Amino acid sequence: MTDDLRSLAHDIREAPKKAQVEAVGVVRKGALDVKNAWRDNAKATADQHAKAYPYSISFDMILGAALVGHIEAVIGPDKSKNQGPLGNLLEFGSPTSPPHNDGGRALDAEAPQFEAALAKVALDALGWH
Repeated sequence: MTDDLRSLAHDIREAPKKAQVEAVGVVRKGALDVKNAWRDNAKATADQHAKAYPYSISFDMILGAALVGHIEAVIGPDKSKNQGPLGNLLEFGSPTSPPHNDGGRALDAEAPQFEAALAKVALDALGWH
């Protein structure tokens, strides 16, 4: 019994380290999937005037040095790229243009896989399958 408790305590102490390493990969894959789906959605909804817009969509990973364990992906149109500044107008619409919601739809489609992958990371890190 004591060995089991020691083993469990060890697993719990090590879990955050294991989970963080695995979670970086999960966030990176999720960001890539959202970026690609957003581009595909934008290709389907962009009209003649926004043909370059889908190619402005990218993502950046932010791994926290100041906040240990912070993992973030920023996904969306890069305003420095051709037609990237059109992102807010195309995504959210204007008084004269309806919203395309290309990014929102991509995020919604990825959410179940992303959540399941993060849950698996947590369970694997604890040794609970």
